[in-house]
This record gives sequence, C-alpha cells and structure tokens, in this order.
Amino acid sequence: MDTGRPGAREWSEALKLYEWLVTFVGVAPREHDEWWLDAGAVMRRETRDPRGWESIDPDEGEDERLADPLFPWLEAPSTSADADRCRRFVGEIPRTSVRSLLVLLGAGTSRADLSRSLRWDELRPEMERRADVILSRFPGSTRFYTNLGWEGDRPDFCRQSHRSHSSFSRSDWDAGLIAVNDDEVAVFWNFLNV
Repeated sequence: MDTGRPGAREWSEALKLYEWLVTFVGVAPREHDEWWLDAGAVMRRETRDPRGWESIDPDEGEDERLADPLFPWLEAPSTSADADRCRRFVGEIPRTSVRSLLVLLGAGTSRADLSRSLRWDELRPEMERRADVILSRFPGSTRFYTNLGWEGDRPDFCRQSHRSHSSFSRSDWDAGLIAVNDDEVAVFWNFLNV
C-alpha cells in the first residue's frame, strides 16, 4: 500500500459514512478516453472495483431494481451523445471542496446548512476523517465533478444552505460526486425523497 493511501479495510471502514443512507458508491477501472462511458458502466453496475474493494448499492435486490435494472438512475451514459448530454449537468469542483461534498453525501440531507445542525461540532470530526480516507484513494491528478450548484471558487458544501441540482435519478433530490483519474472512475451518489 502506498504511504497515505488506504487499504481495503480502511476504505470499508470509511464507507460507514454512508451507513443507513440511500447512497451508492462504485469504482471502476478507467477504460475510455470519454470517462462518462466508465461512469455509466458504474451506474449500470456492469463493473467491479478494480482493487476488489467494497462498493455500496442500496437498491440491490429491491423490487424497483427487479422491475428496472437501471433504478434509481434516469439514465446511465453508454454513448458519446449520452456523455455530451450528461456533461451539461455537472461542473468540476476543486479538490479542496471534495471533503465537504463527501460529508454532505453522508449527512443525508438536501438543503440544510450542516454547520448549523444539531450536534454538528460533535459529528463533524469523524465524518471529515472518513471523508479524508475516501479522498486519499484518489491521487492529486484526479478531477472531481458534481451535479450540485455552488457559490464561490472553493465551495464548502457543509455551509451552503441553498443548492441547485441537476437530477440524475427518480428521487426528489440527488447529489453526487464523480472522481476521474487515469486509472479509475468513482461514482458517489445520494438519493433522497423529501
């Protein structure tokens, strides 16, 4: 294991950030120049983590999934035209903002300013520790994208109370993060019915 990089056990423990939530986490090998095709394969559950590490699929075995294998996604890009369409609904965020987005995805809320939440000061350190472990998997060259709107050039997603979003799912609200580097594509997505 590289110094500072998690192993399978640390990764699995960090994913407890999403325990009891409807949050999807999947990582795939990067196989295409157009990374949206790899992200689509993750969404369609056609790939497995290239390291053999844990993934989270909260809808596995559910009736909705049995009726529609793509559930809860509206679509999962499989062509260049699909990728062009999806590209319009996300924006790139700086690495400095990824930790707060990972924490937001673990909070299971759509619009709350997490910094004003009950017990935030108590919960924050452990949530951020787990988010840091997740983030440490991805090297410095990784680019990050989200479907959420934000303010400023270094957004703190735990402090912005009103976020626009472009929906990728059948849920009332969904928020996601896509991490892309030369070797892997990761999809983290929270689905919330409010």
